[in-house]
Amino acid sequence: MAGGLFALLDDIAVLAKAAAASVDDVAAAAGRASVKATGVIVDDTAVTPRYVEGLSPARELPIIKKIAIGSLRNKLLFILPAALLLSQFLPQALTPLLMLGGTYLCFEGAEKIWEKISGHEEGEAGEAHEAGKVADESAITGAAIRTDFILSAEIMVISLNEVADEPFLSRAAILIVVAFLITILVYGVVALIVKMDDVGLHLAENGRTDGGKALGRGLVAAMPKLLTTLSTVGIAAMLWVGGHILLVGLDDLAHEYGWSILAHPYEWVHHAEEWVHGATGALGGVLGWITNTIGSAILGLIVGAIVVAILHVIPRKGGHSEGNADEHAAPAADSPAADETH
Repeated sequence: MAGGLFALLDDIAVLAKAAAASVDDVAAAAGRASVKATGVIVDDTAVTPRYVEGLSPARELPIIKKIAIGSLRNKLLFILPAALLLSQFLPQALTPLLMLGGTYLCFEGAEKIWEKISGHEEGEAGEAHEAGKVADESAITGAAIRTDFILSAEIMVISLNEVADEPFLSRAAILIVVAFLITILVYGVVALIVKMDDVGLHLAENGRTDGGKALGRGLVAAMPKLLTTLSTVGIAAMLWVGGHILLVGLDDLAHEYGWSILAHPYEWVHHAEEWVHGATGALGGVLGWITNTIGSAILGLIVGAIVVAILHVIPRKGGHSEGNADEHAAPAADSPAADETH
């Protein structure tokens, strides 16, 4: 009897260890998958604070909470089921879909650069904020959640690609962990950023020591610089991550369908990375990674610039041409020839 009890306890212990190992595996896989989505995460974190600019400080955190809940709902109720079904029944579509997301990332990064260069730096967050001045909080929240849907879809697809070889239930568990992890990370950081100037202002006005007041003034002064830096890092990360997705995707398609020409960009960047790694000694690993990152970012910028030209530059030039034609046609109506006709 006692022997049977000990055997049962031993079996329970084995099952508990197996369950703990599974949890560890899921957590580790979720962590790896989340790291691959770094560029989108940074962009998401950089964009969201702009939705609450100019609003009452008392409403900032409640609105961020609503956006975070909407983001989690996007991931769990809409994106996750679609991604799992796709990976289960149409896995060959995962690489093209991932490349489509990578192209969008490249476009987003290049578009932000184009906006800075052309002086039309608006963006969705700025437009939503302008709309928020004449609309209610639900309009601001809705605009933020719609933007988040695109970024969340990219995060989940990138993460799914990292665990595509896992069993179905493991994929589901890992992506659920990723959804919660990314949402908590992004909107936790956003909340800290948004309230940083309030904390700084409180310290500057009510600090008990000169050092505390100086810290408060420093926090207030650092807020705009932090947002600018975060935005710049986000642009660079989008070009790098998007370009790297395209590099790897082209190489995968080349091996799958035998289209060797598609593998050339990946091979060029890979050979450059290996050469730098071998030629720089102890710093080879870091400098090799930087080389790969620069190569990926260059491809991302090229692809993004092409999409920006197609969507923005060429149509704008066409519009100017039509406008110029109308301007030339208008004086003709007032010309002597036109008077004679009348």
